[in-house]
Amino acid sequence: VQLQASGGGLVQAGGSLRLSCAASGGTFSQYYMGWFRQAPGKEREFVAAIGWSVGSTPYTDSVKGRFTISRDNAENMLYLQMNSLKPEDTAVYYCAARDTMWPARRRDDYHYWGQGTLVTVSS
Repeated sequence: VQLQASGGGLVQAGGSLRLSCAASGGTFSQYYMGWFRQAPGKEREFVAAIGWSVGSTPYTDSVKGRFTISRDNAENMLYLQMNSLKPEDTAVYYCAARDTMWPARRRDDYHYWGQGTLVTVSS
């Protein structure tokens, strides 16, 4: 599966952005999907993930209550709605796919990656 992330940009603290990830070349509904981010000088970290439905949507603690992950299996799309953004959310955001529906948070557990989209939150 090929992944294409988009929707990043520059936003003021407290603002919102919606990231999108378009999937092609595979059966999207069969993939466990995740969002990761990598800030300058830091390791890539898990943000959120979602199975076939919204029944299982783990989040990293720092984004709980502010970010919402969702997917549209009919349109082969993954989304990340980000509200109440903070400067520490500044990073390149990557969408990733795992070719099994078992939940995972580790970077190495994901098999396919998009190219990343930059989110910059100004204070």
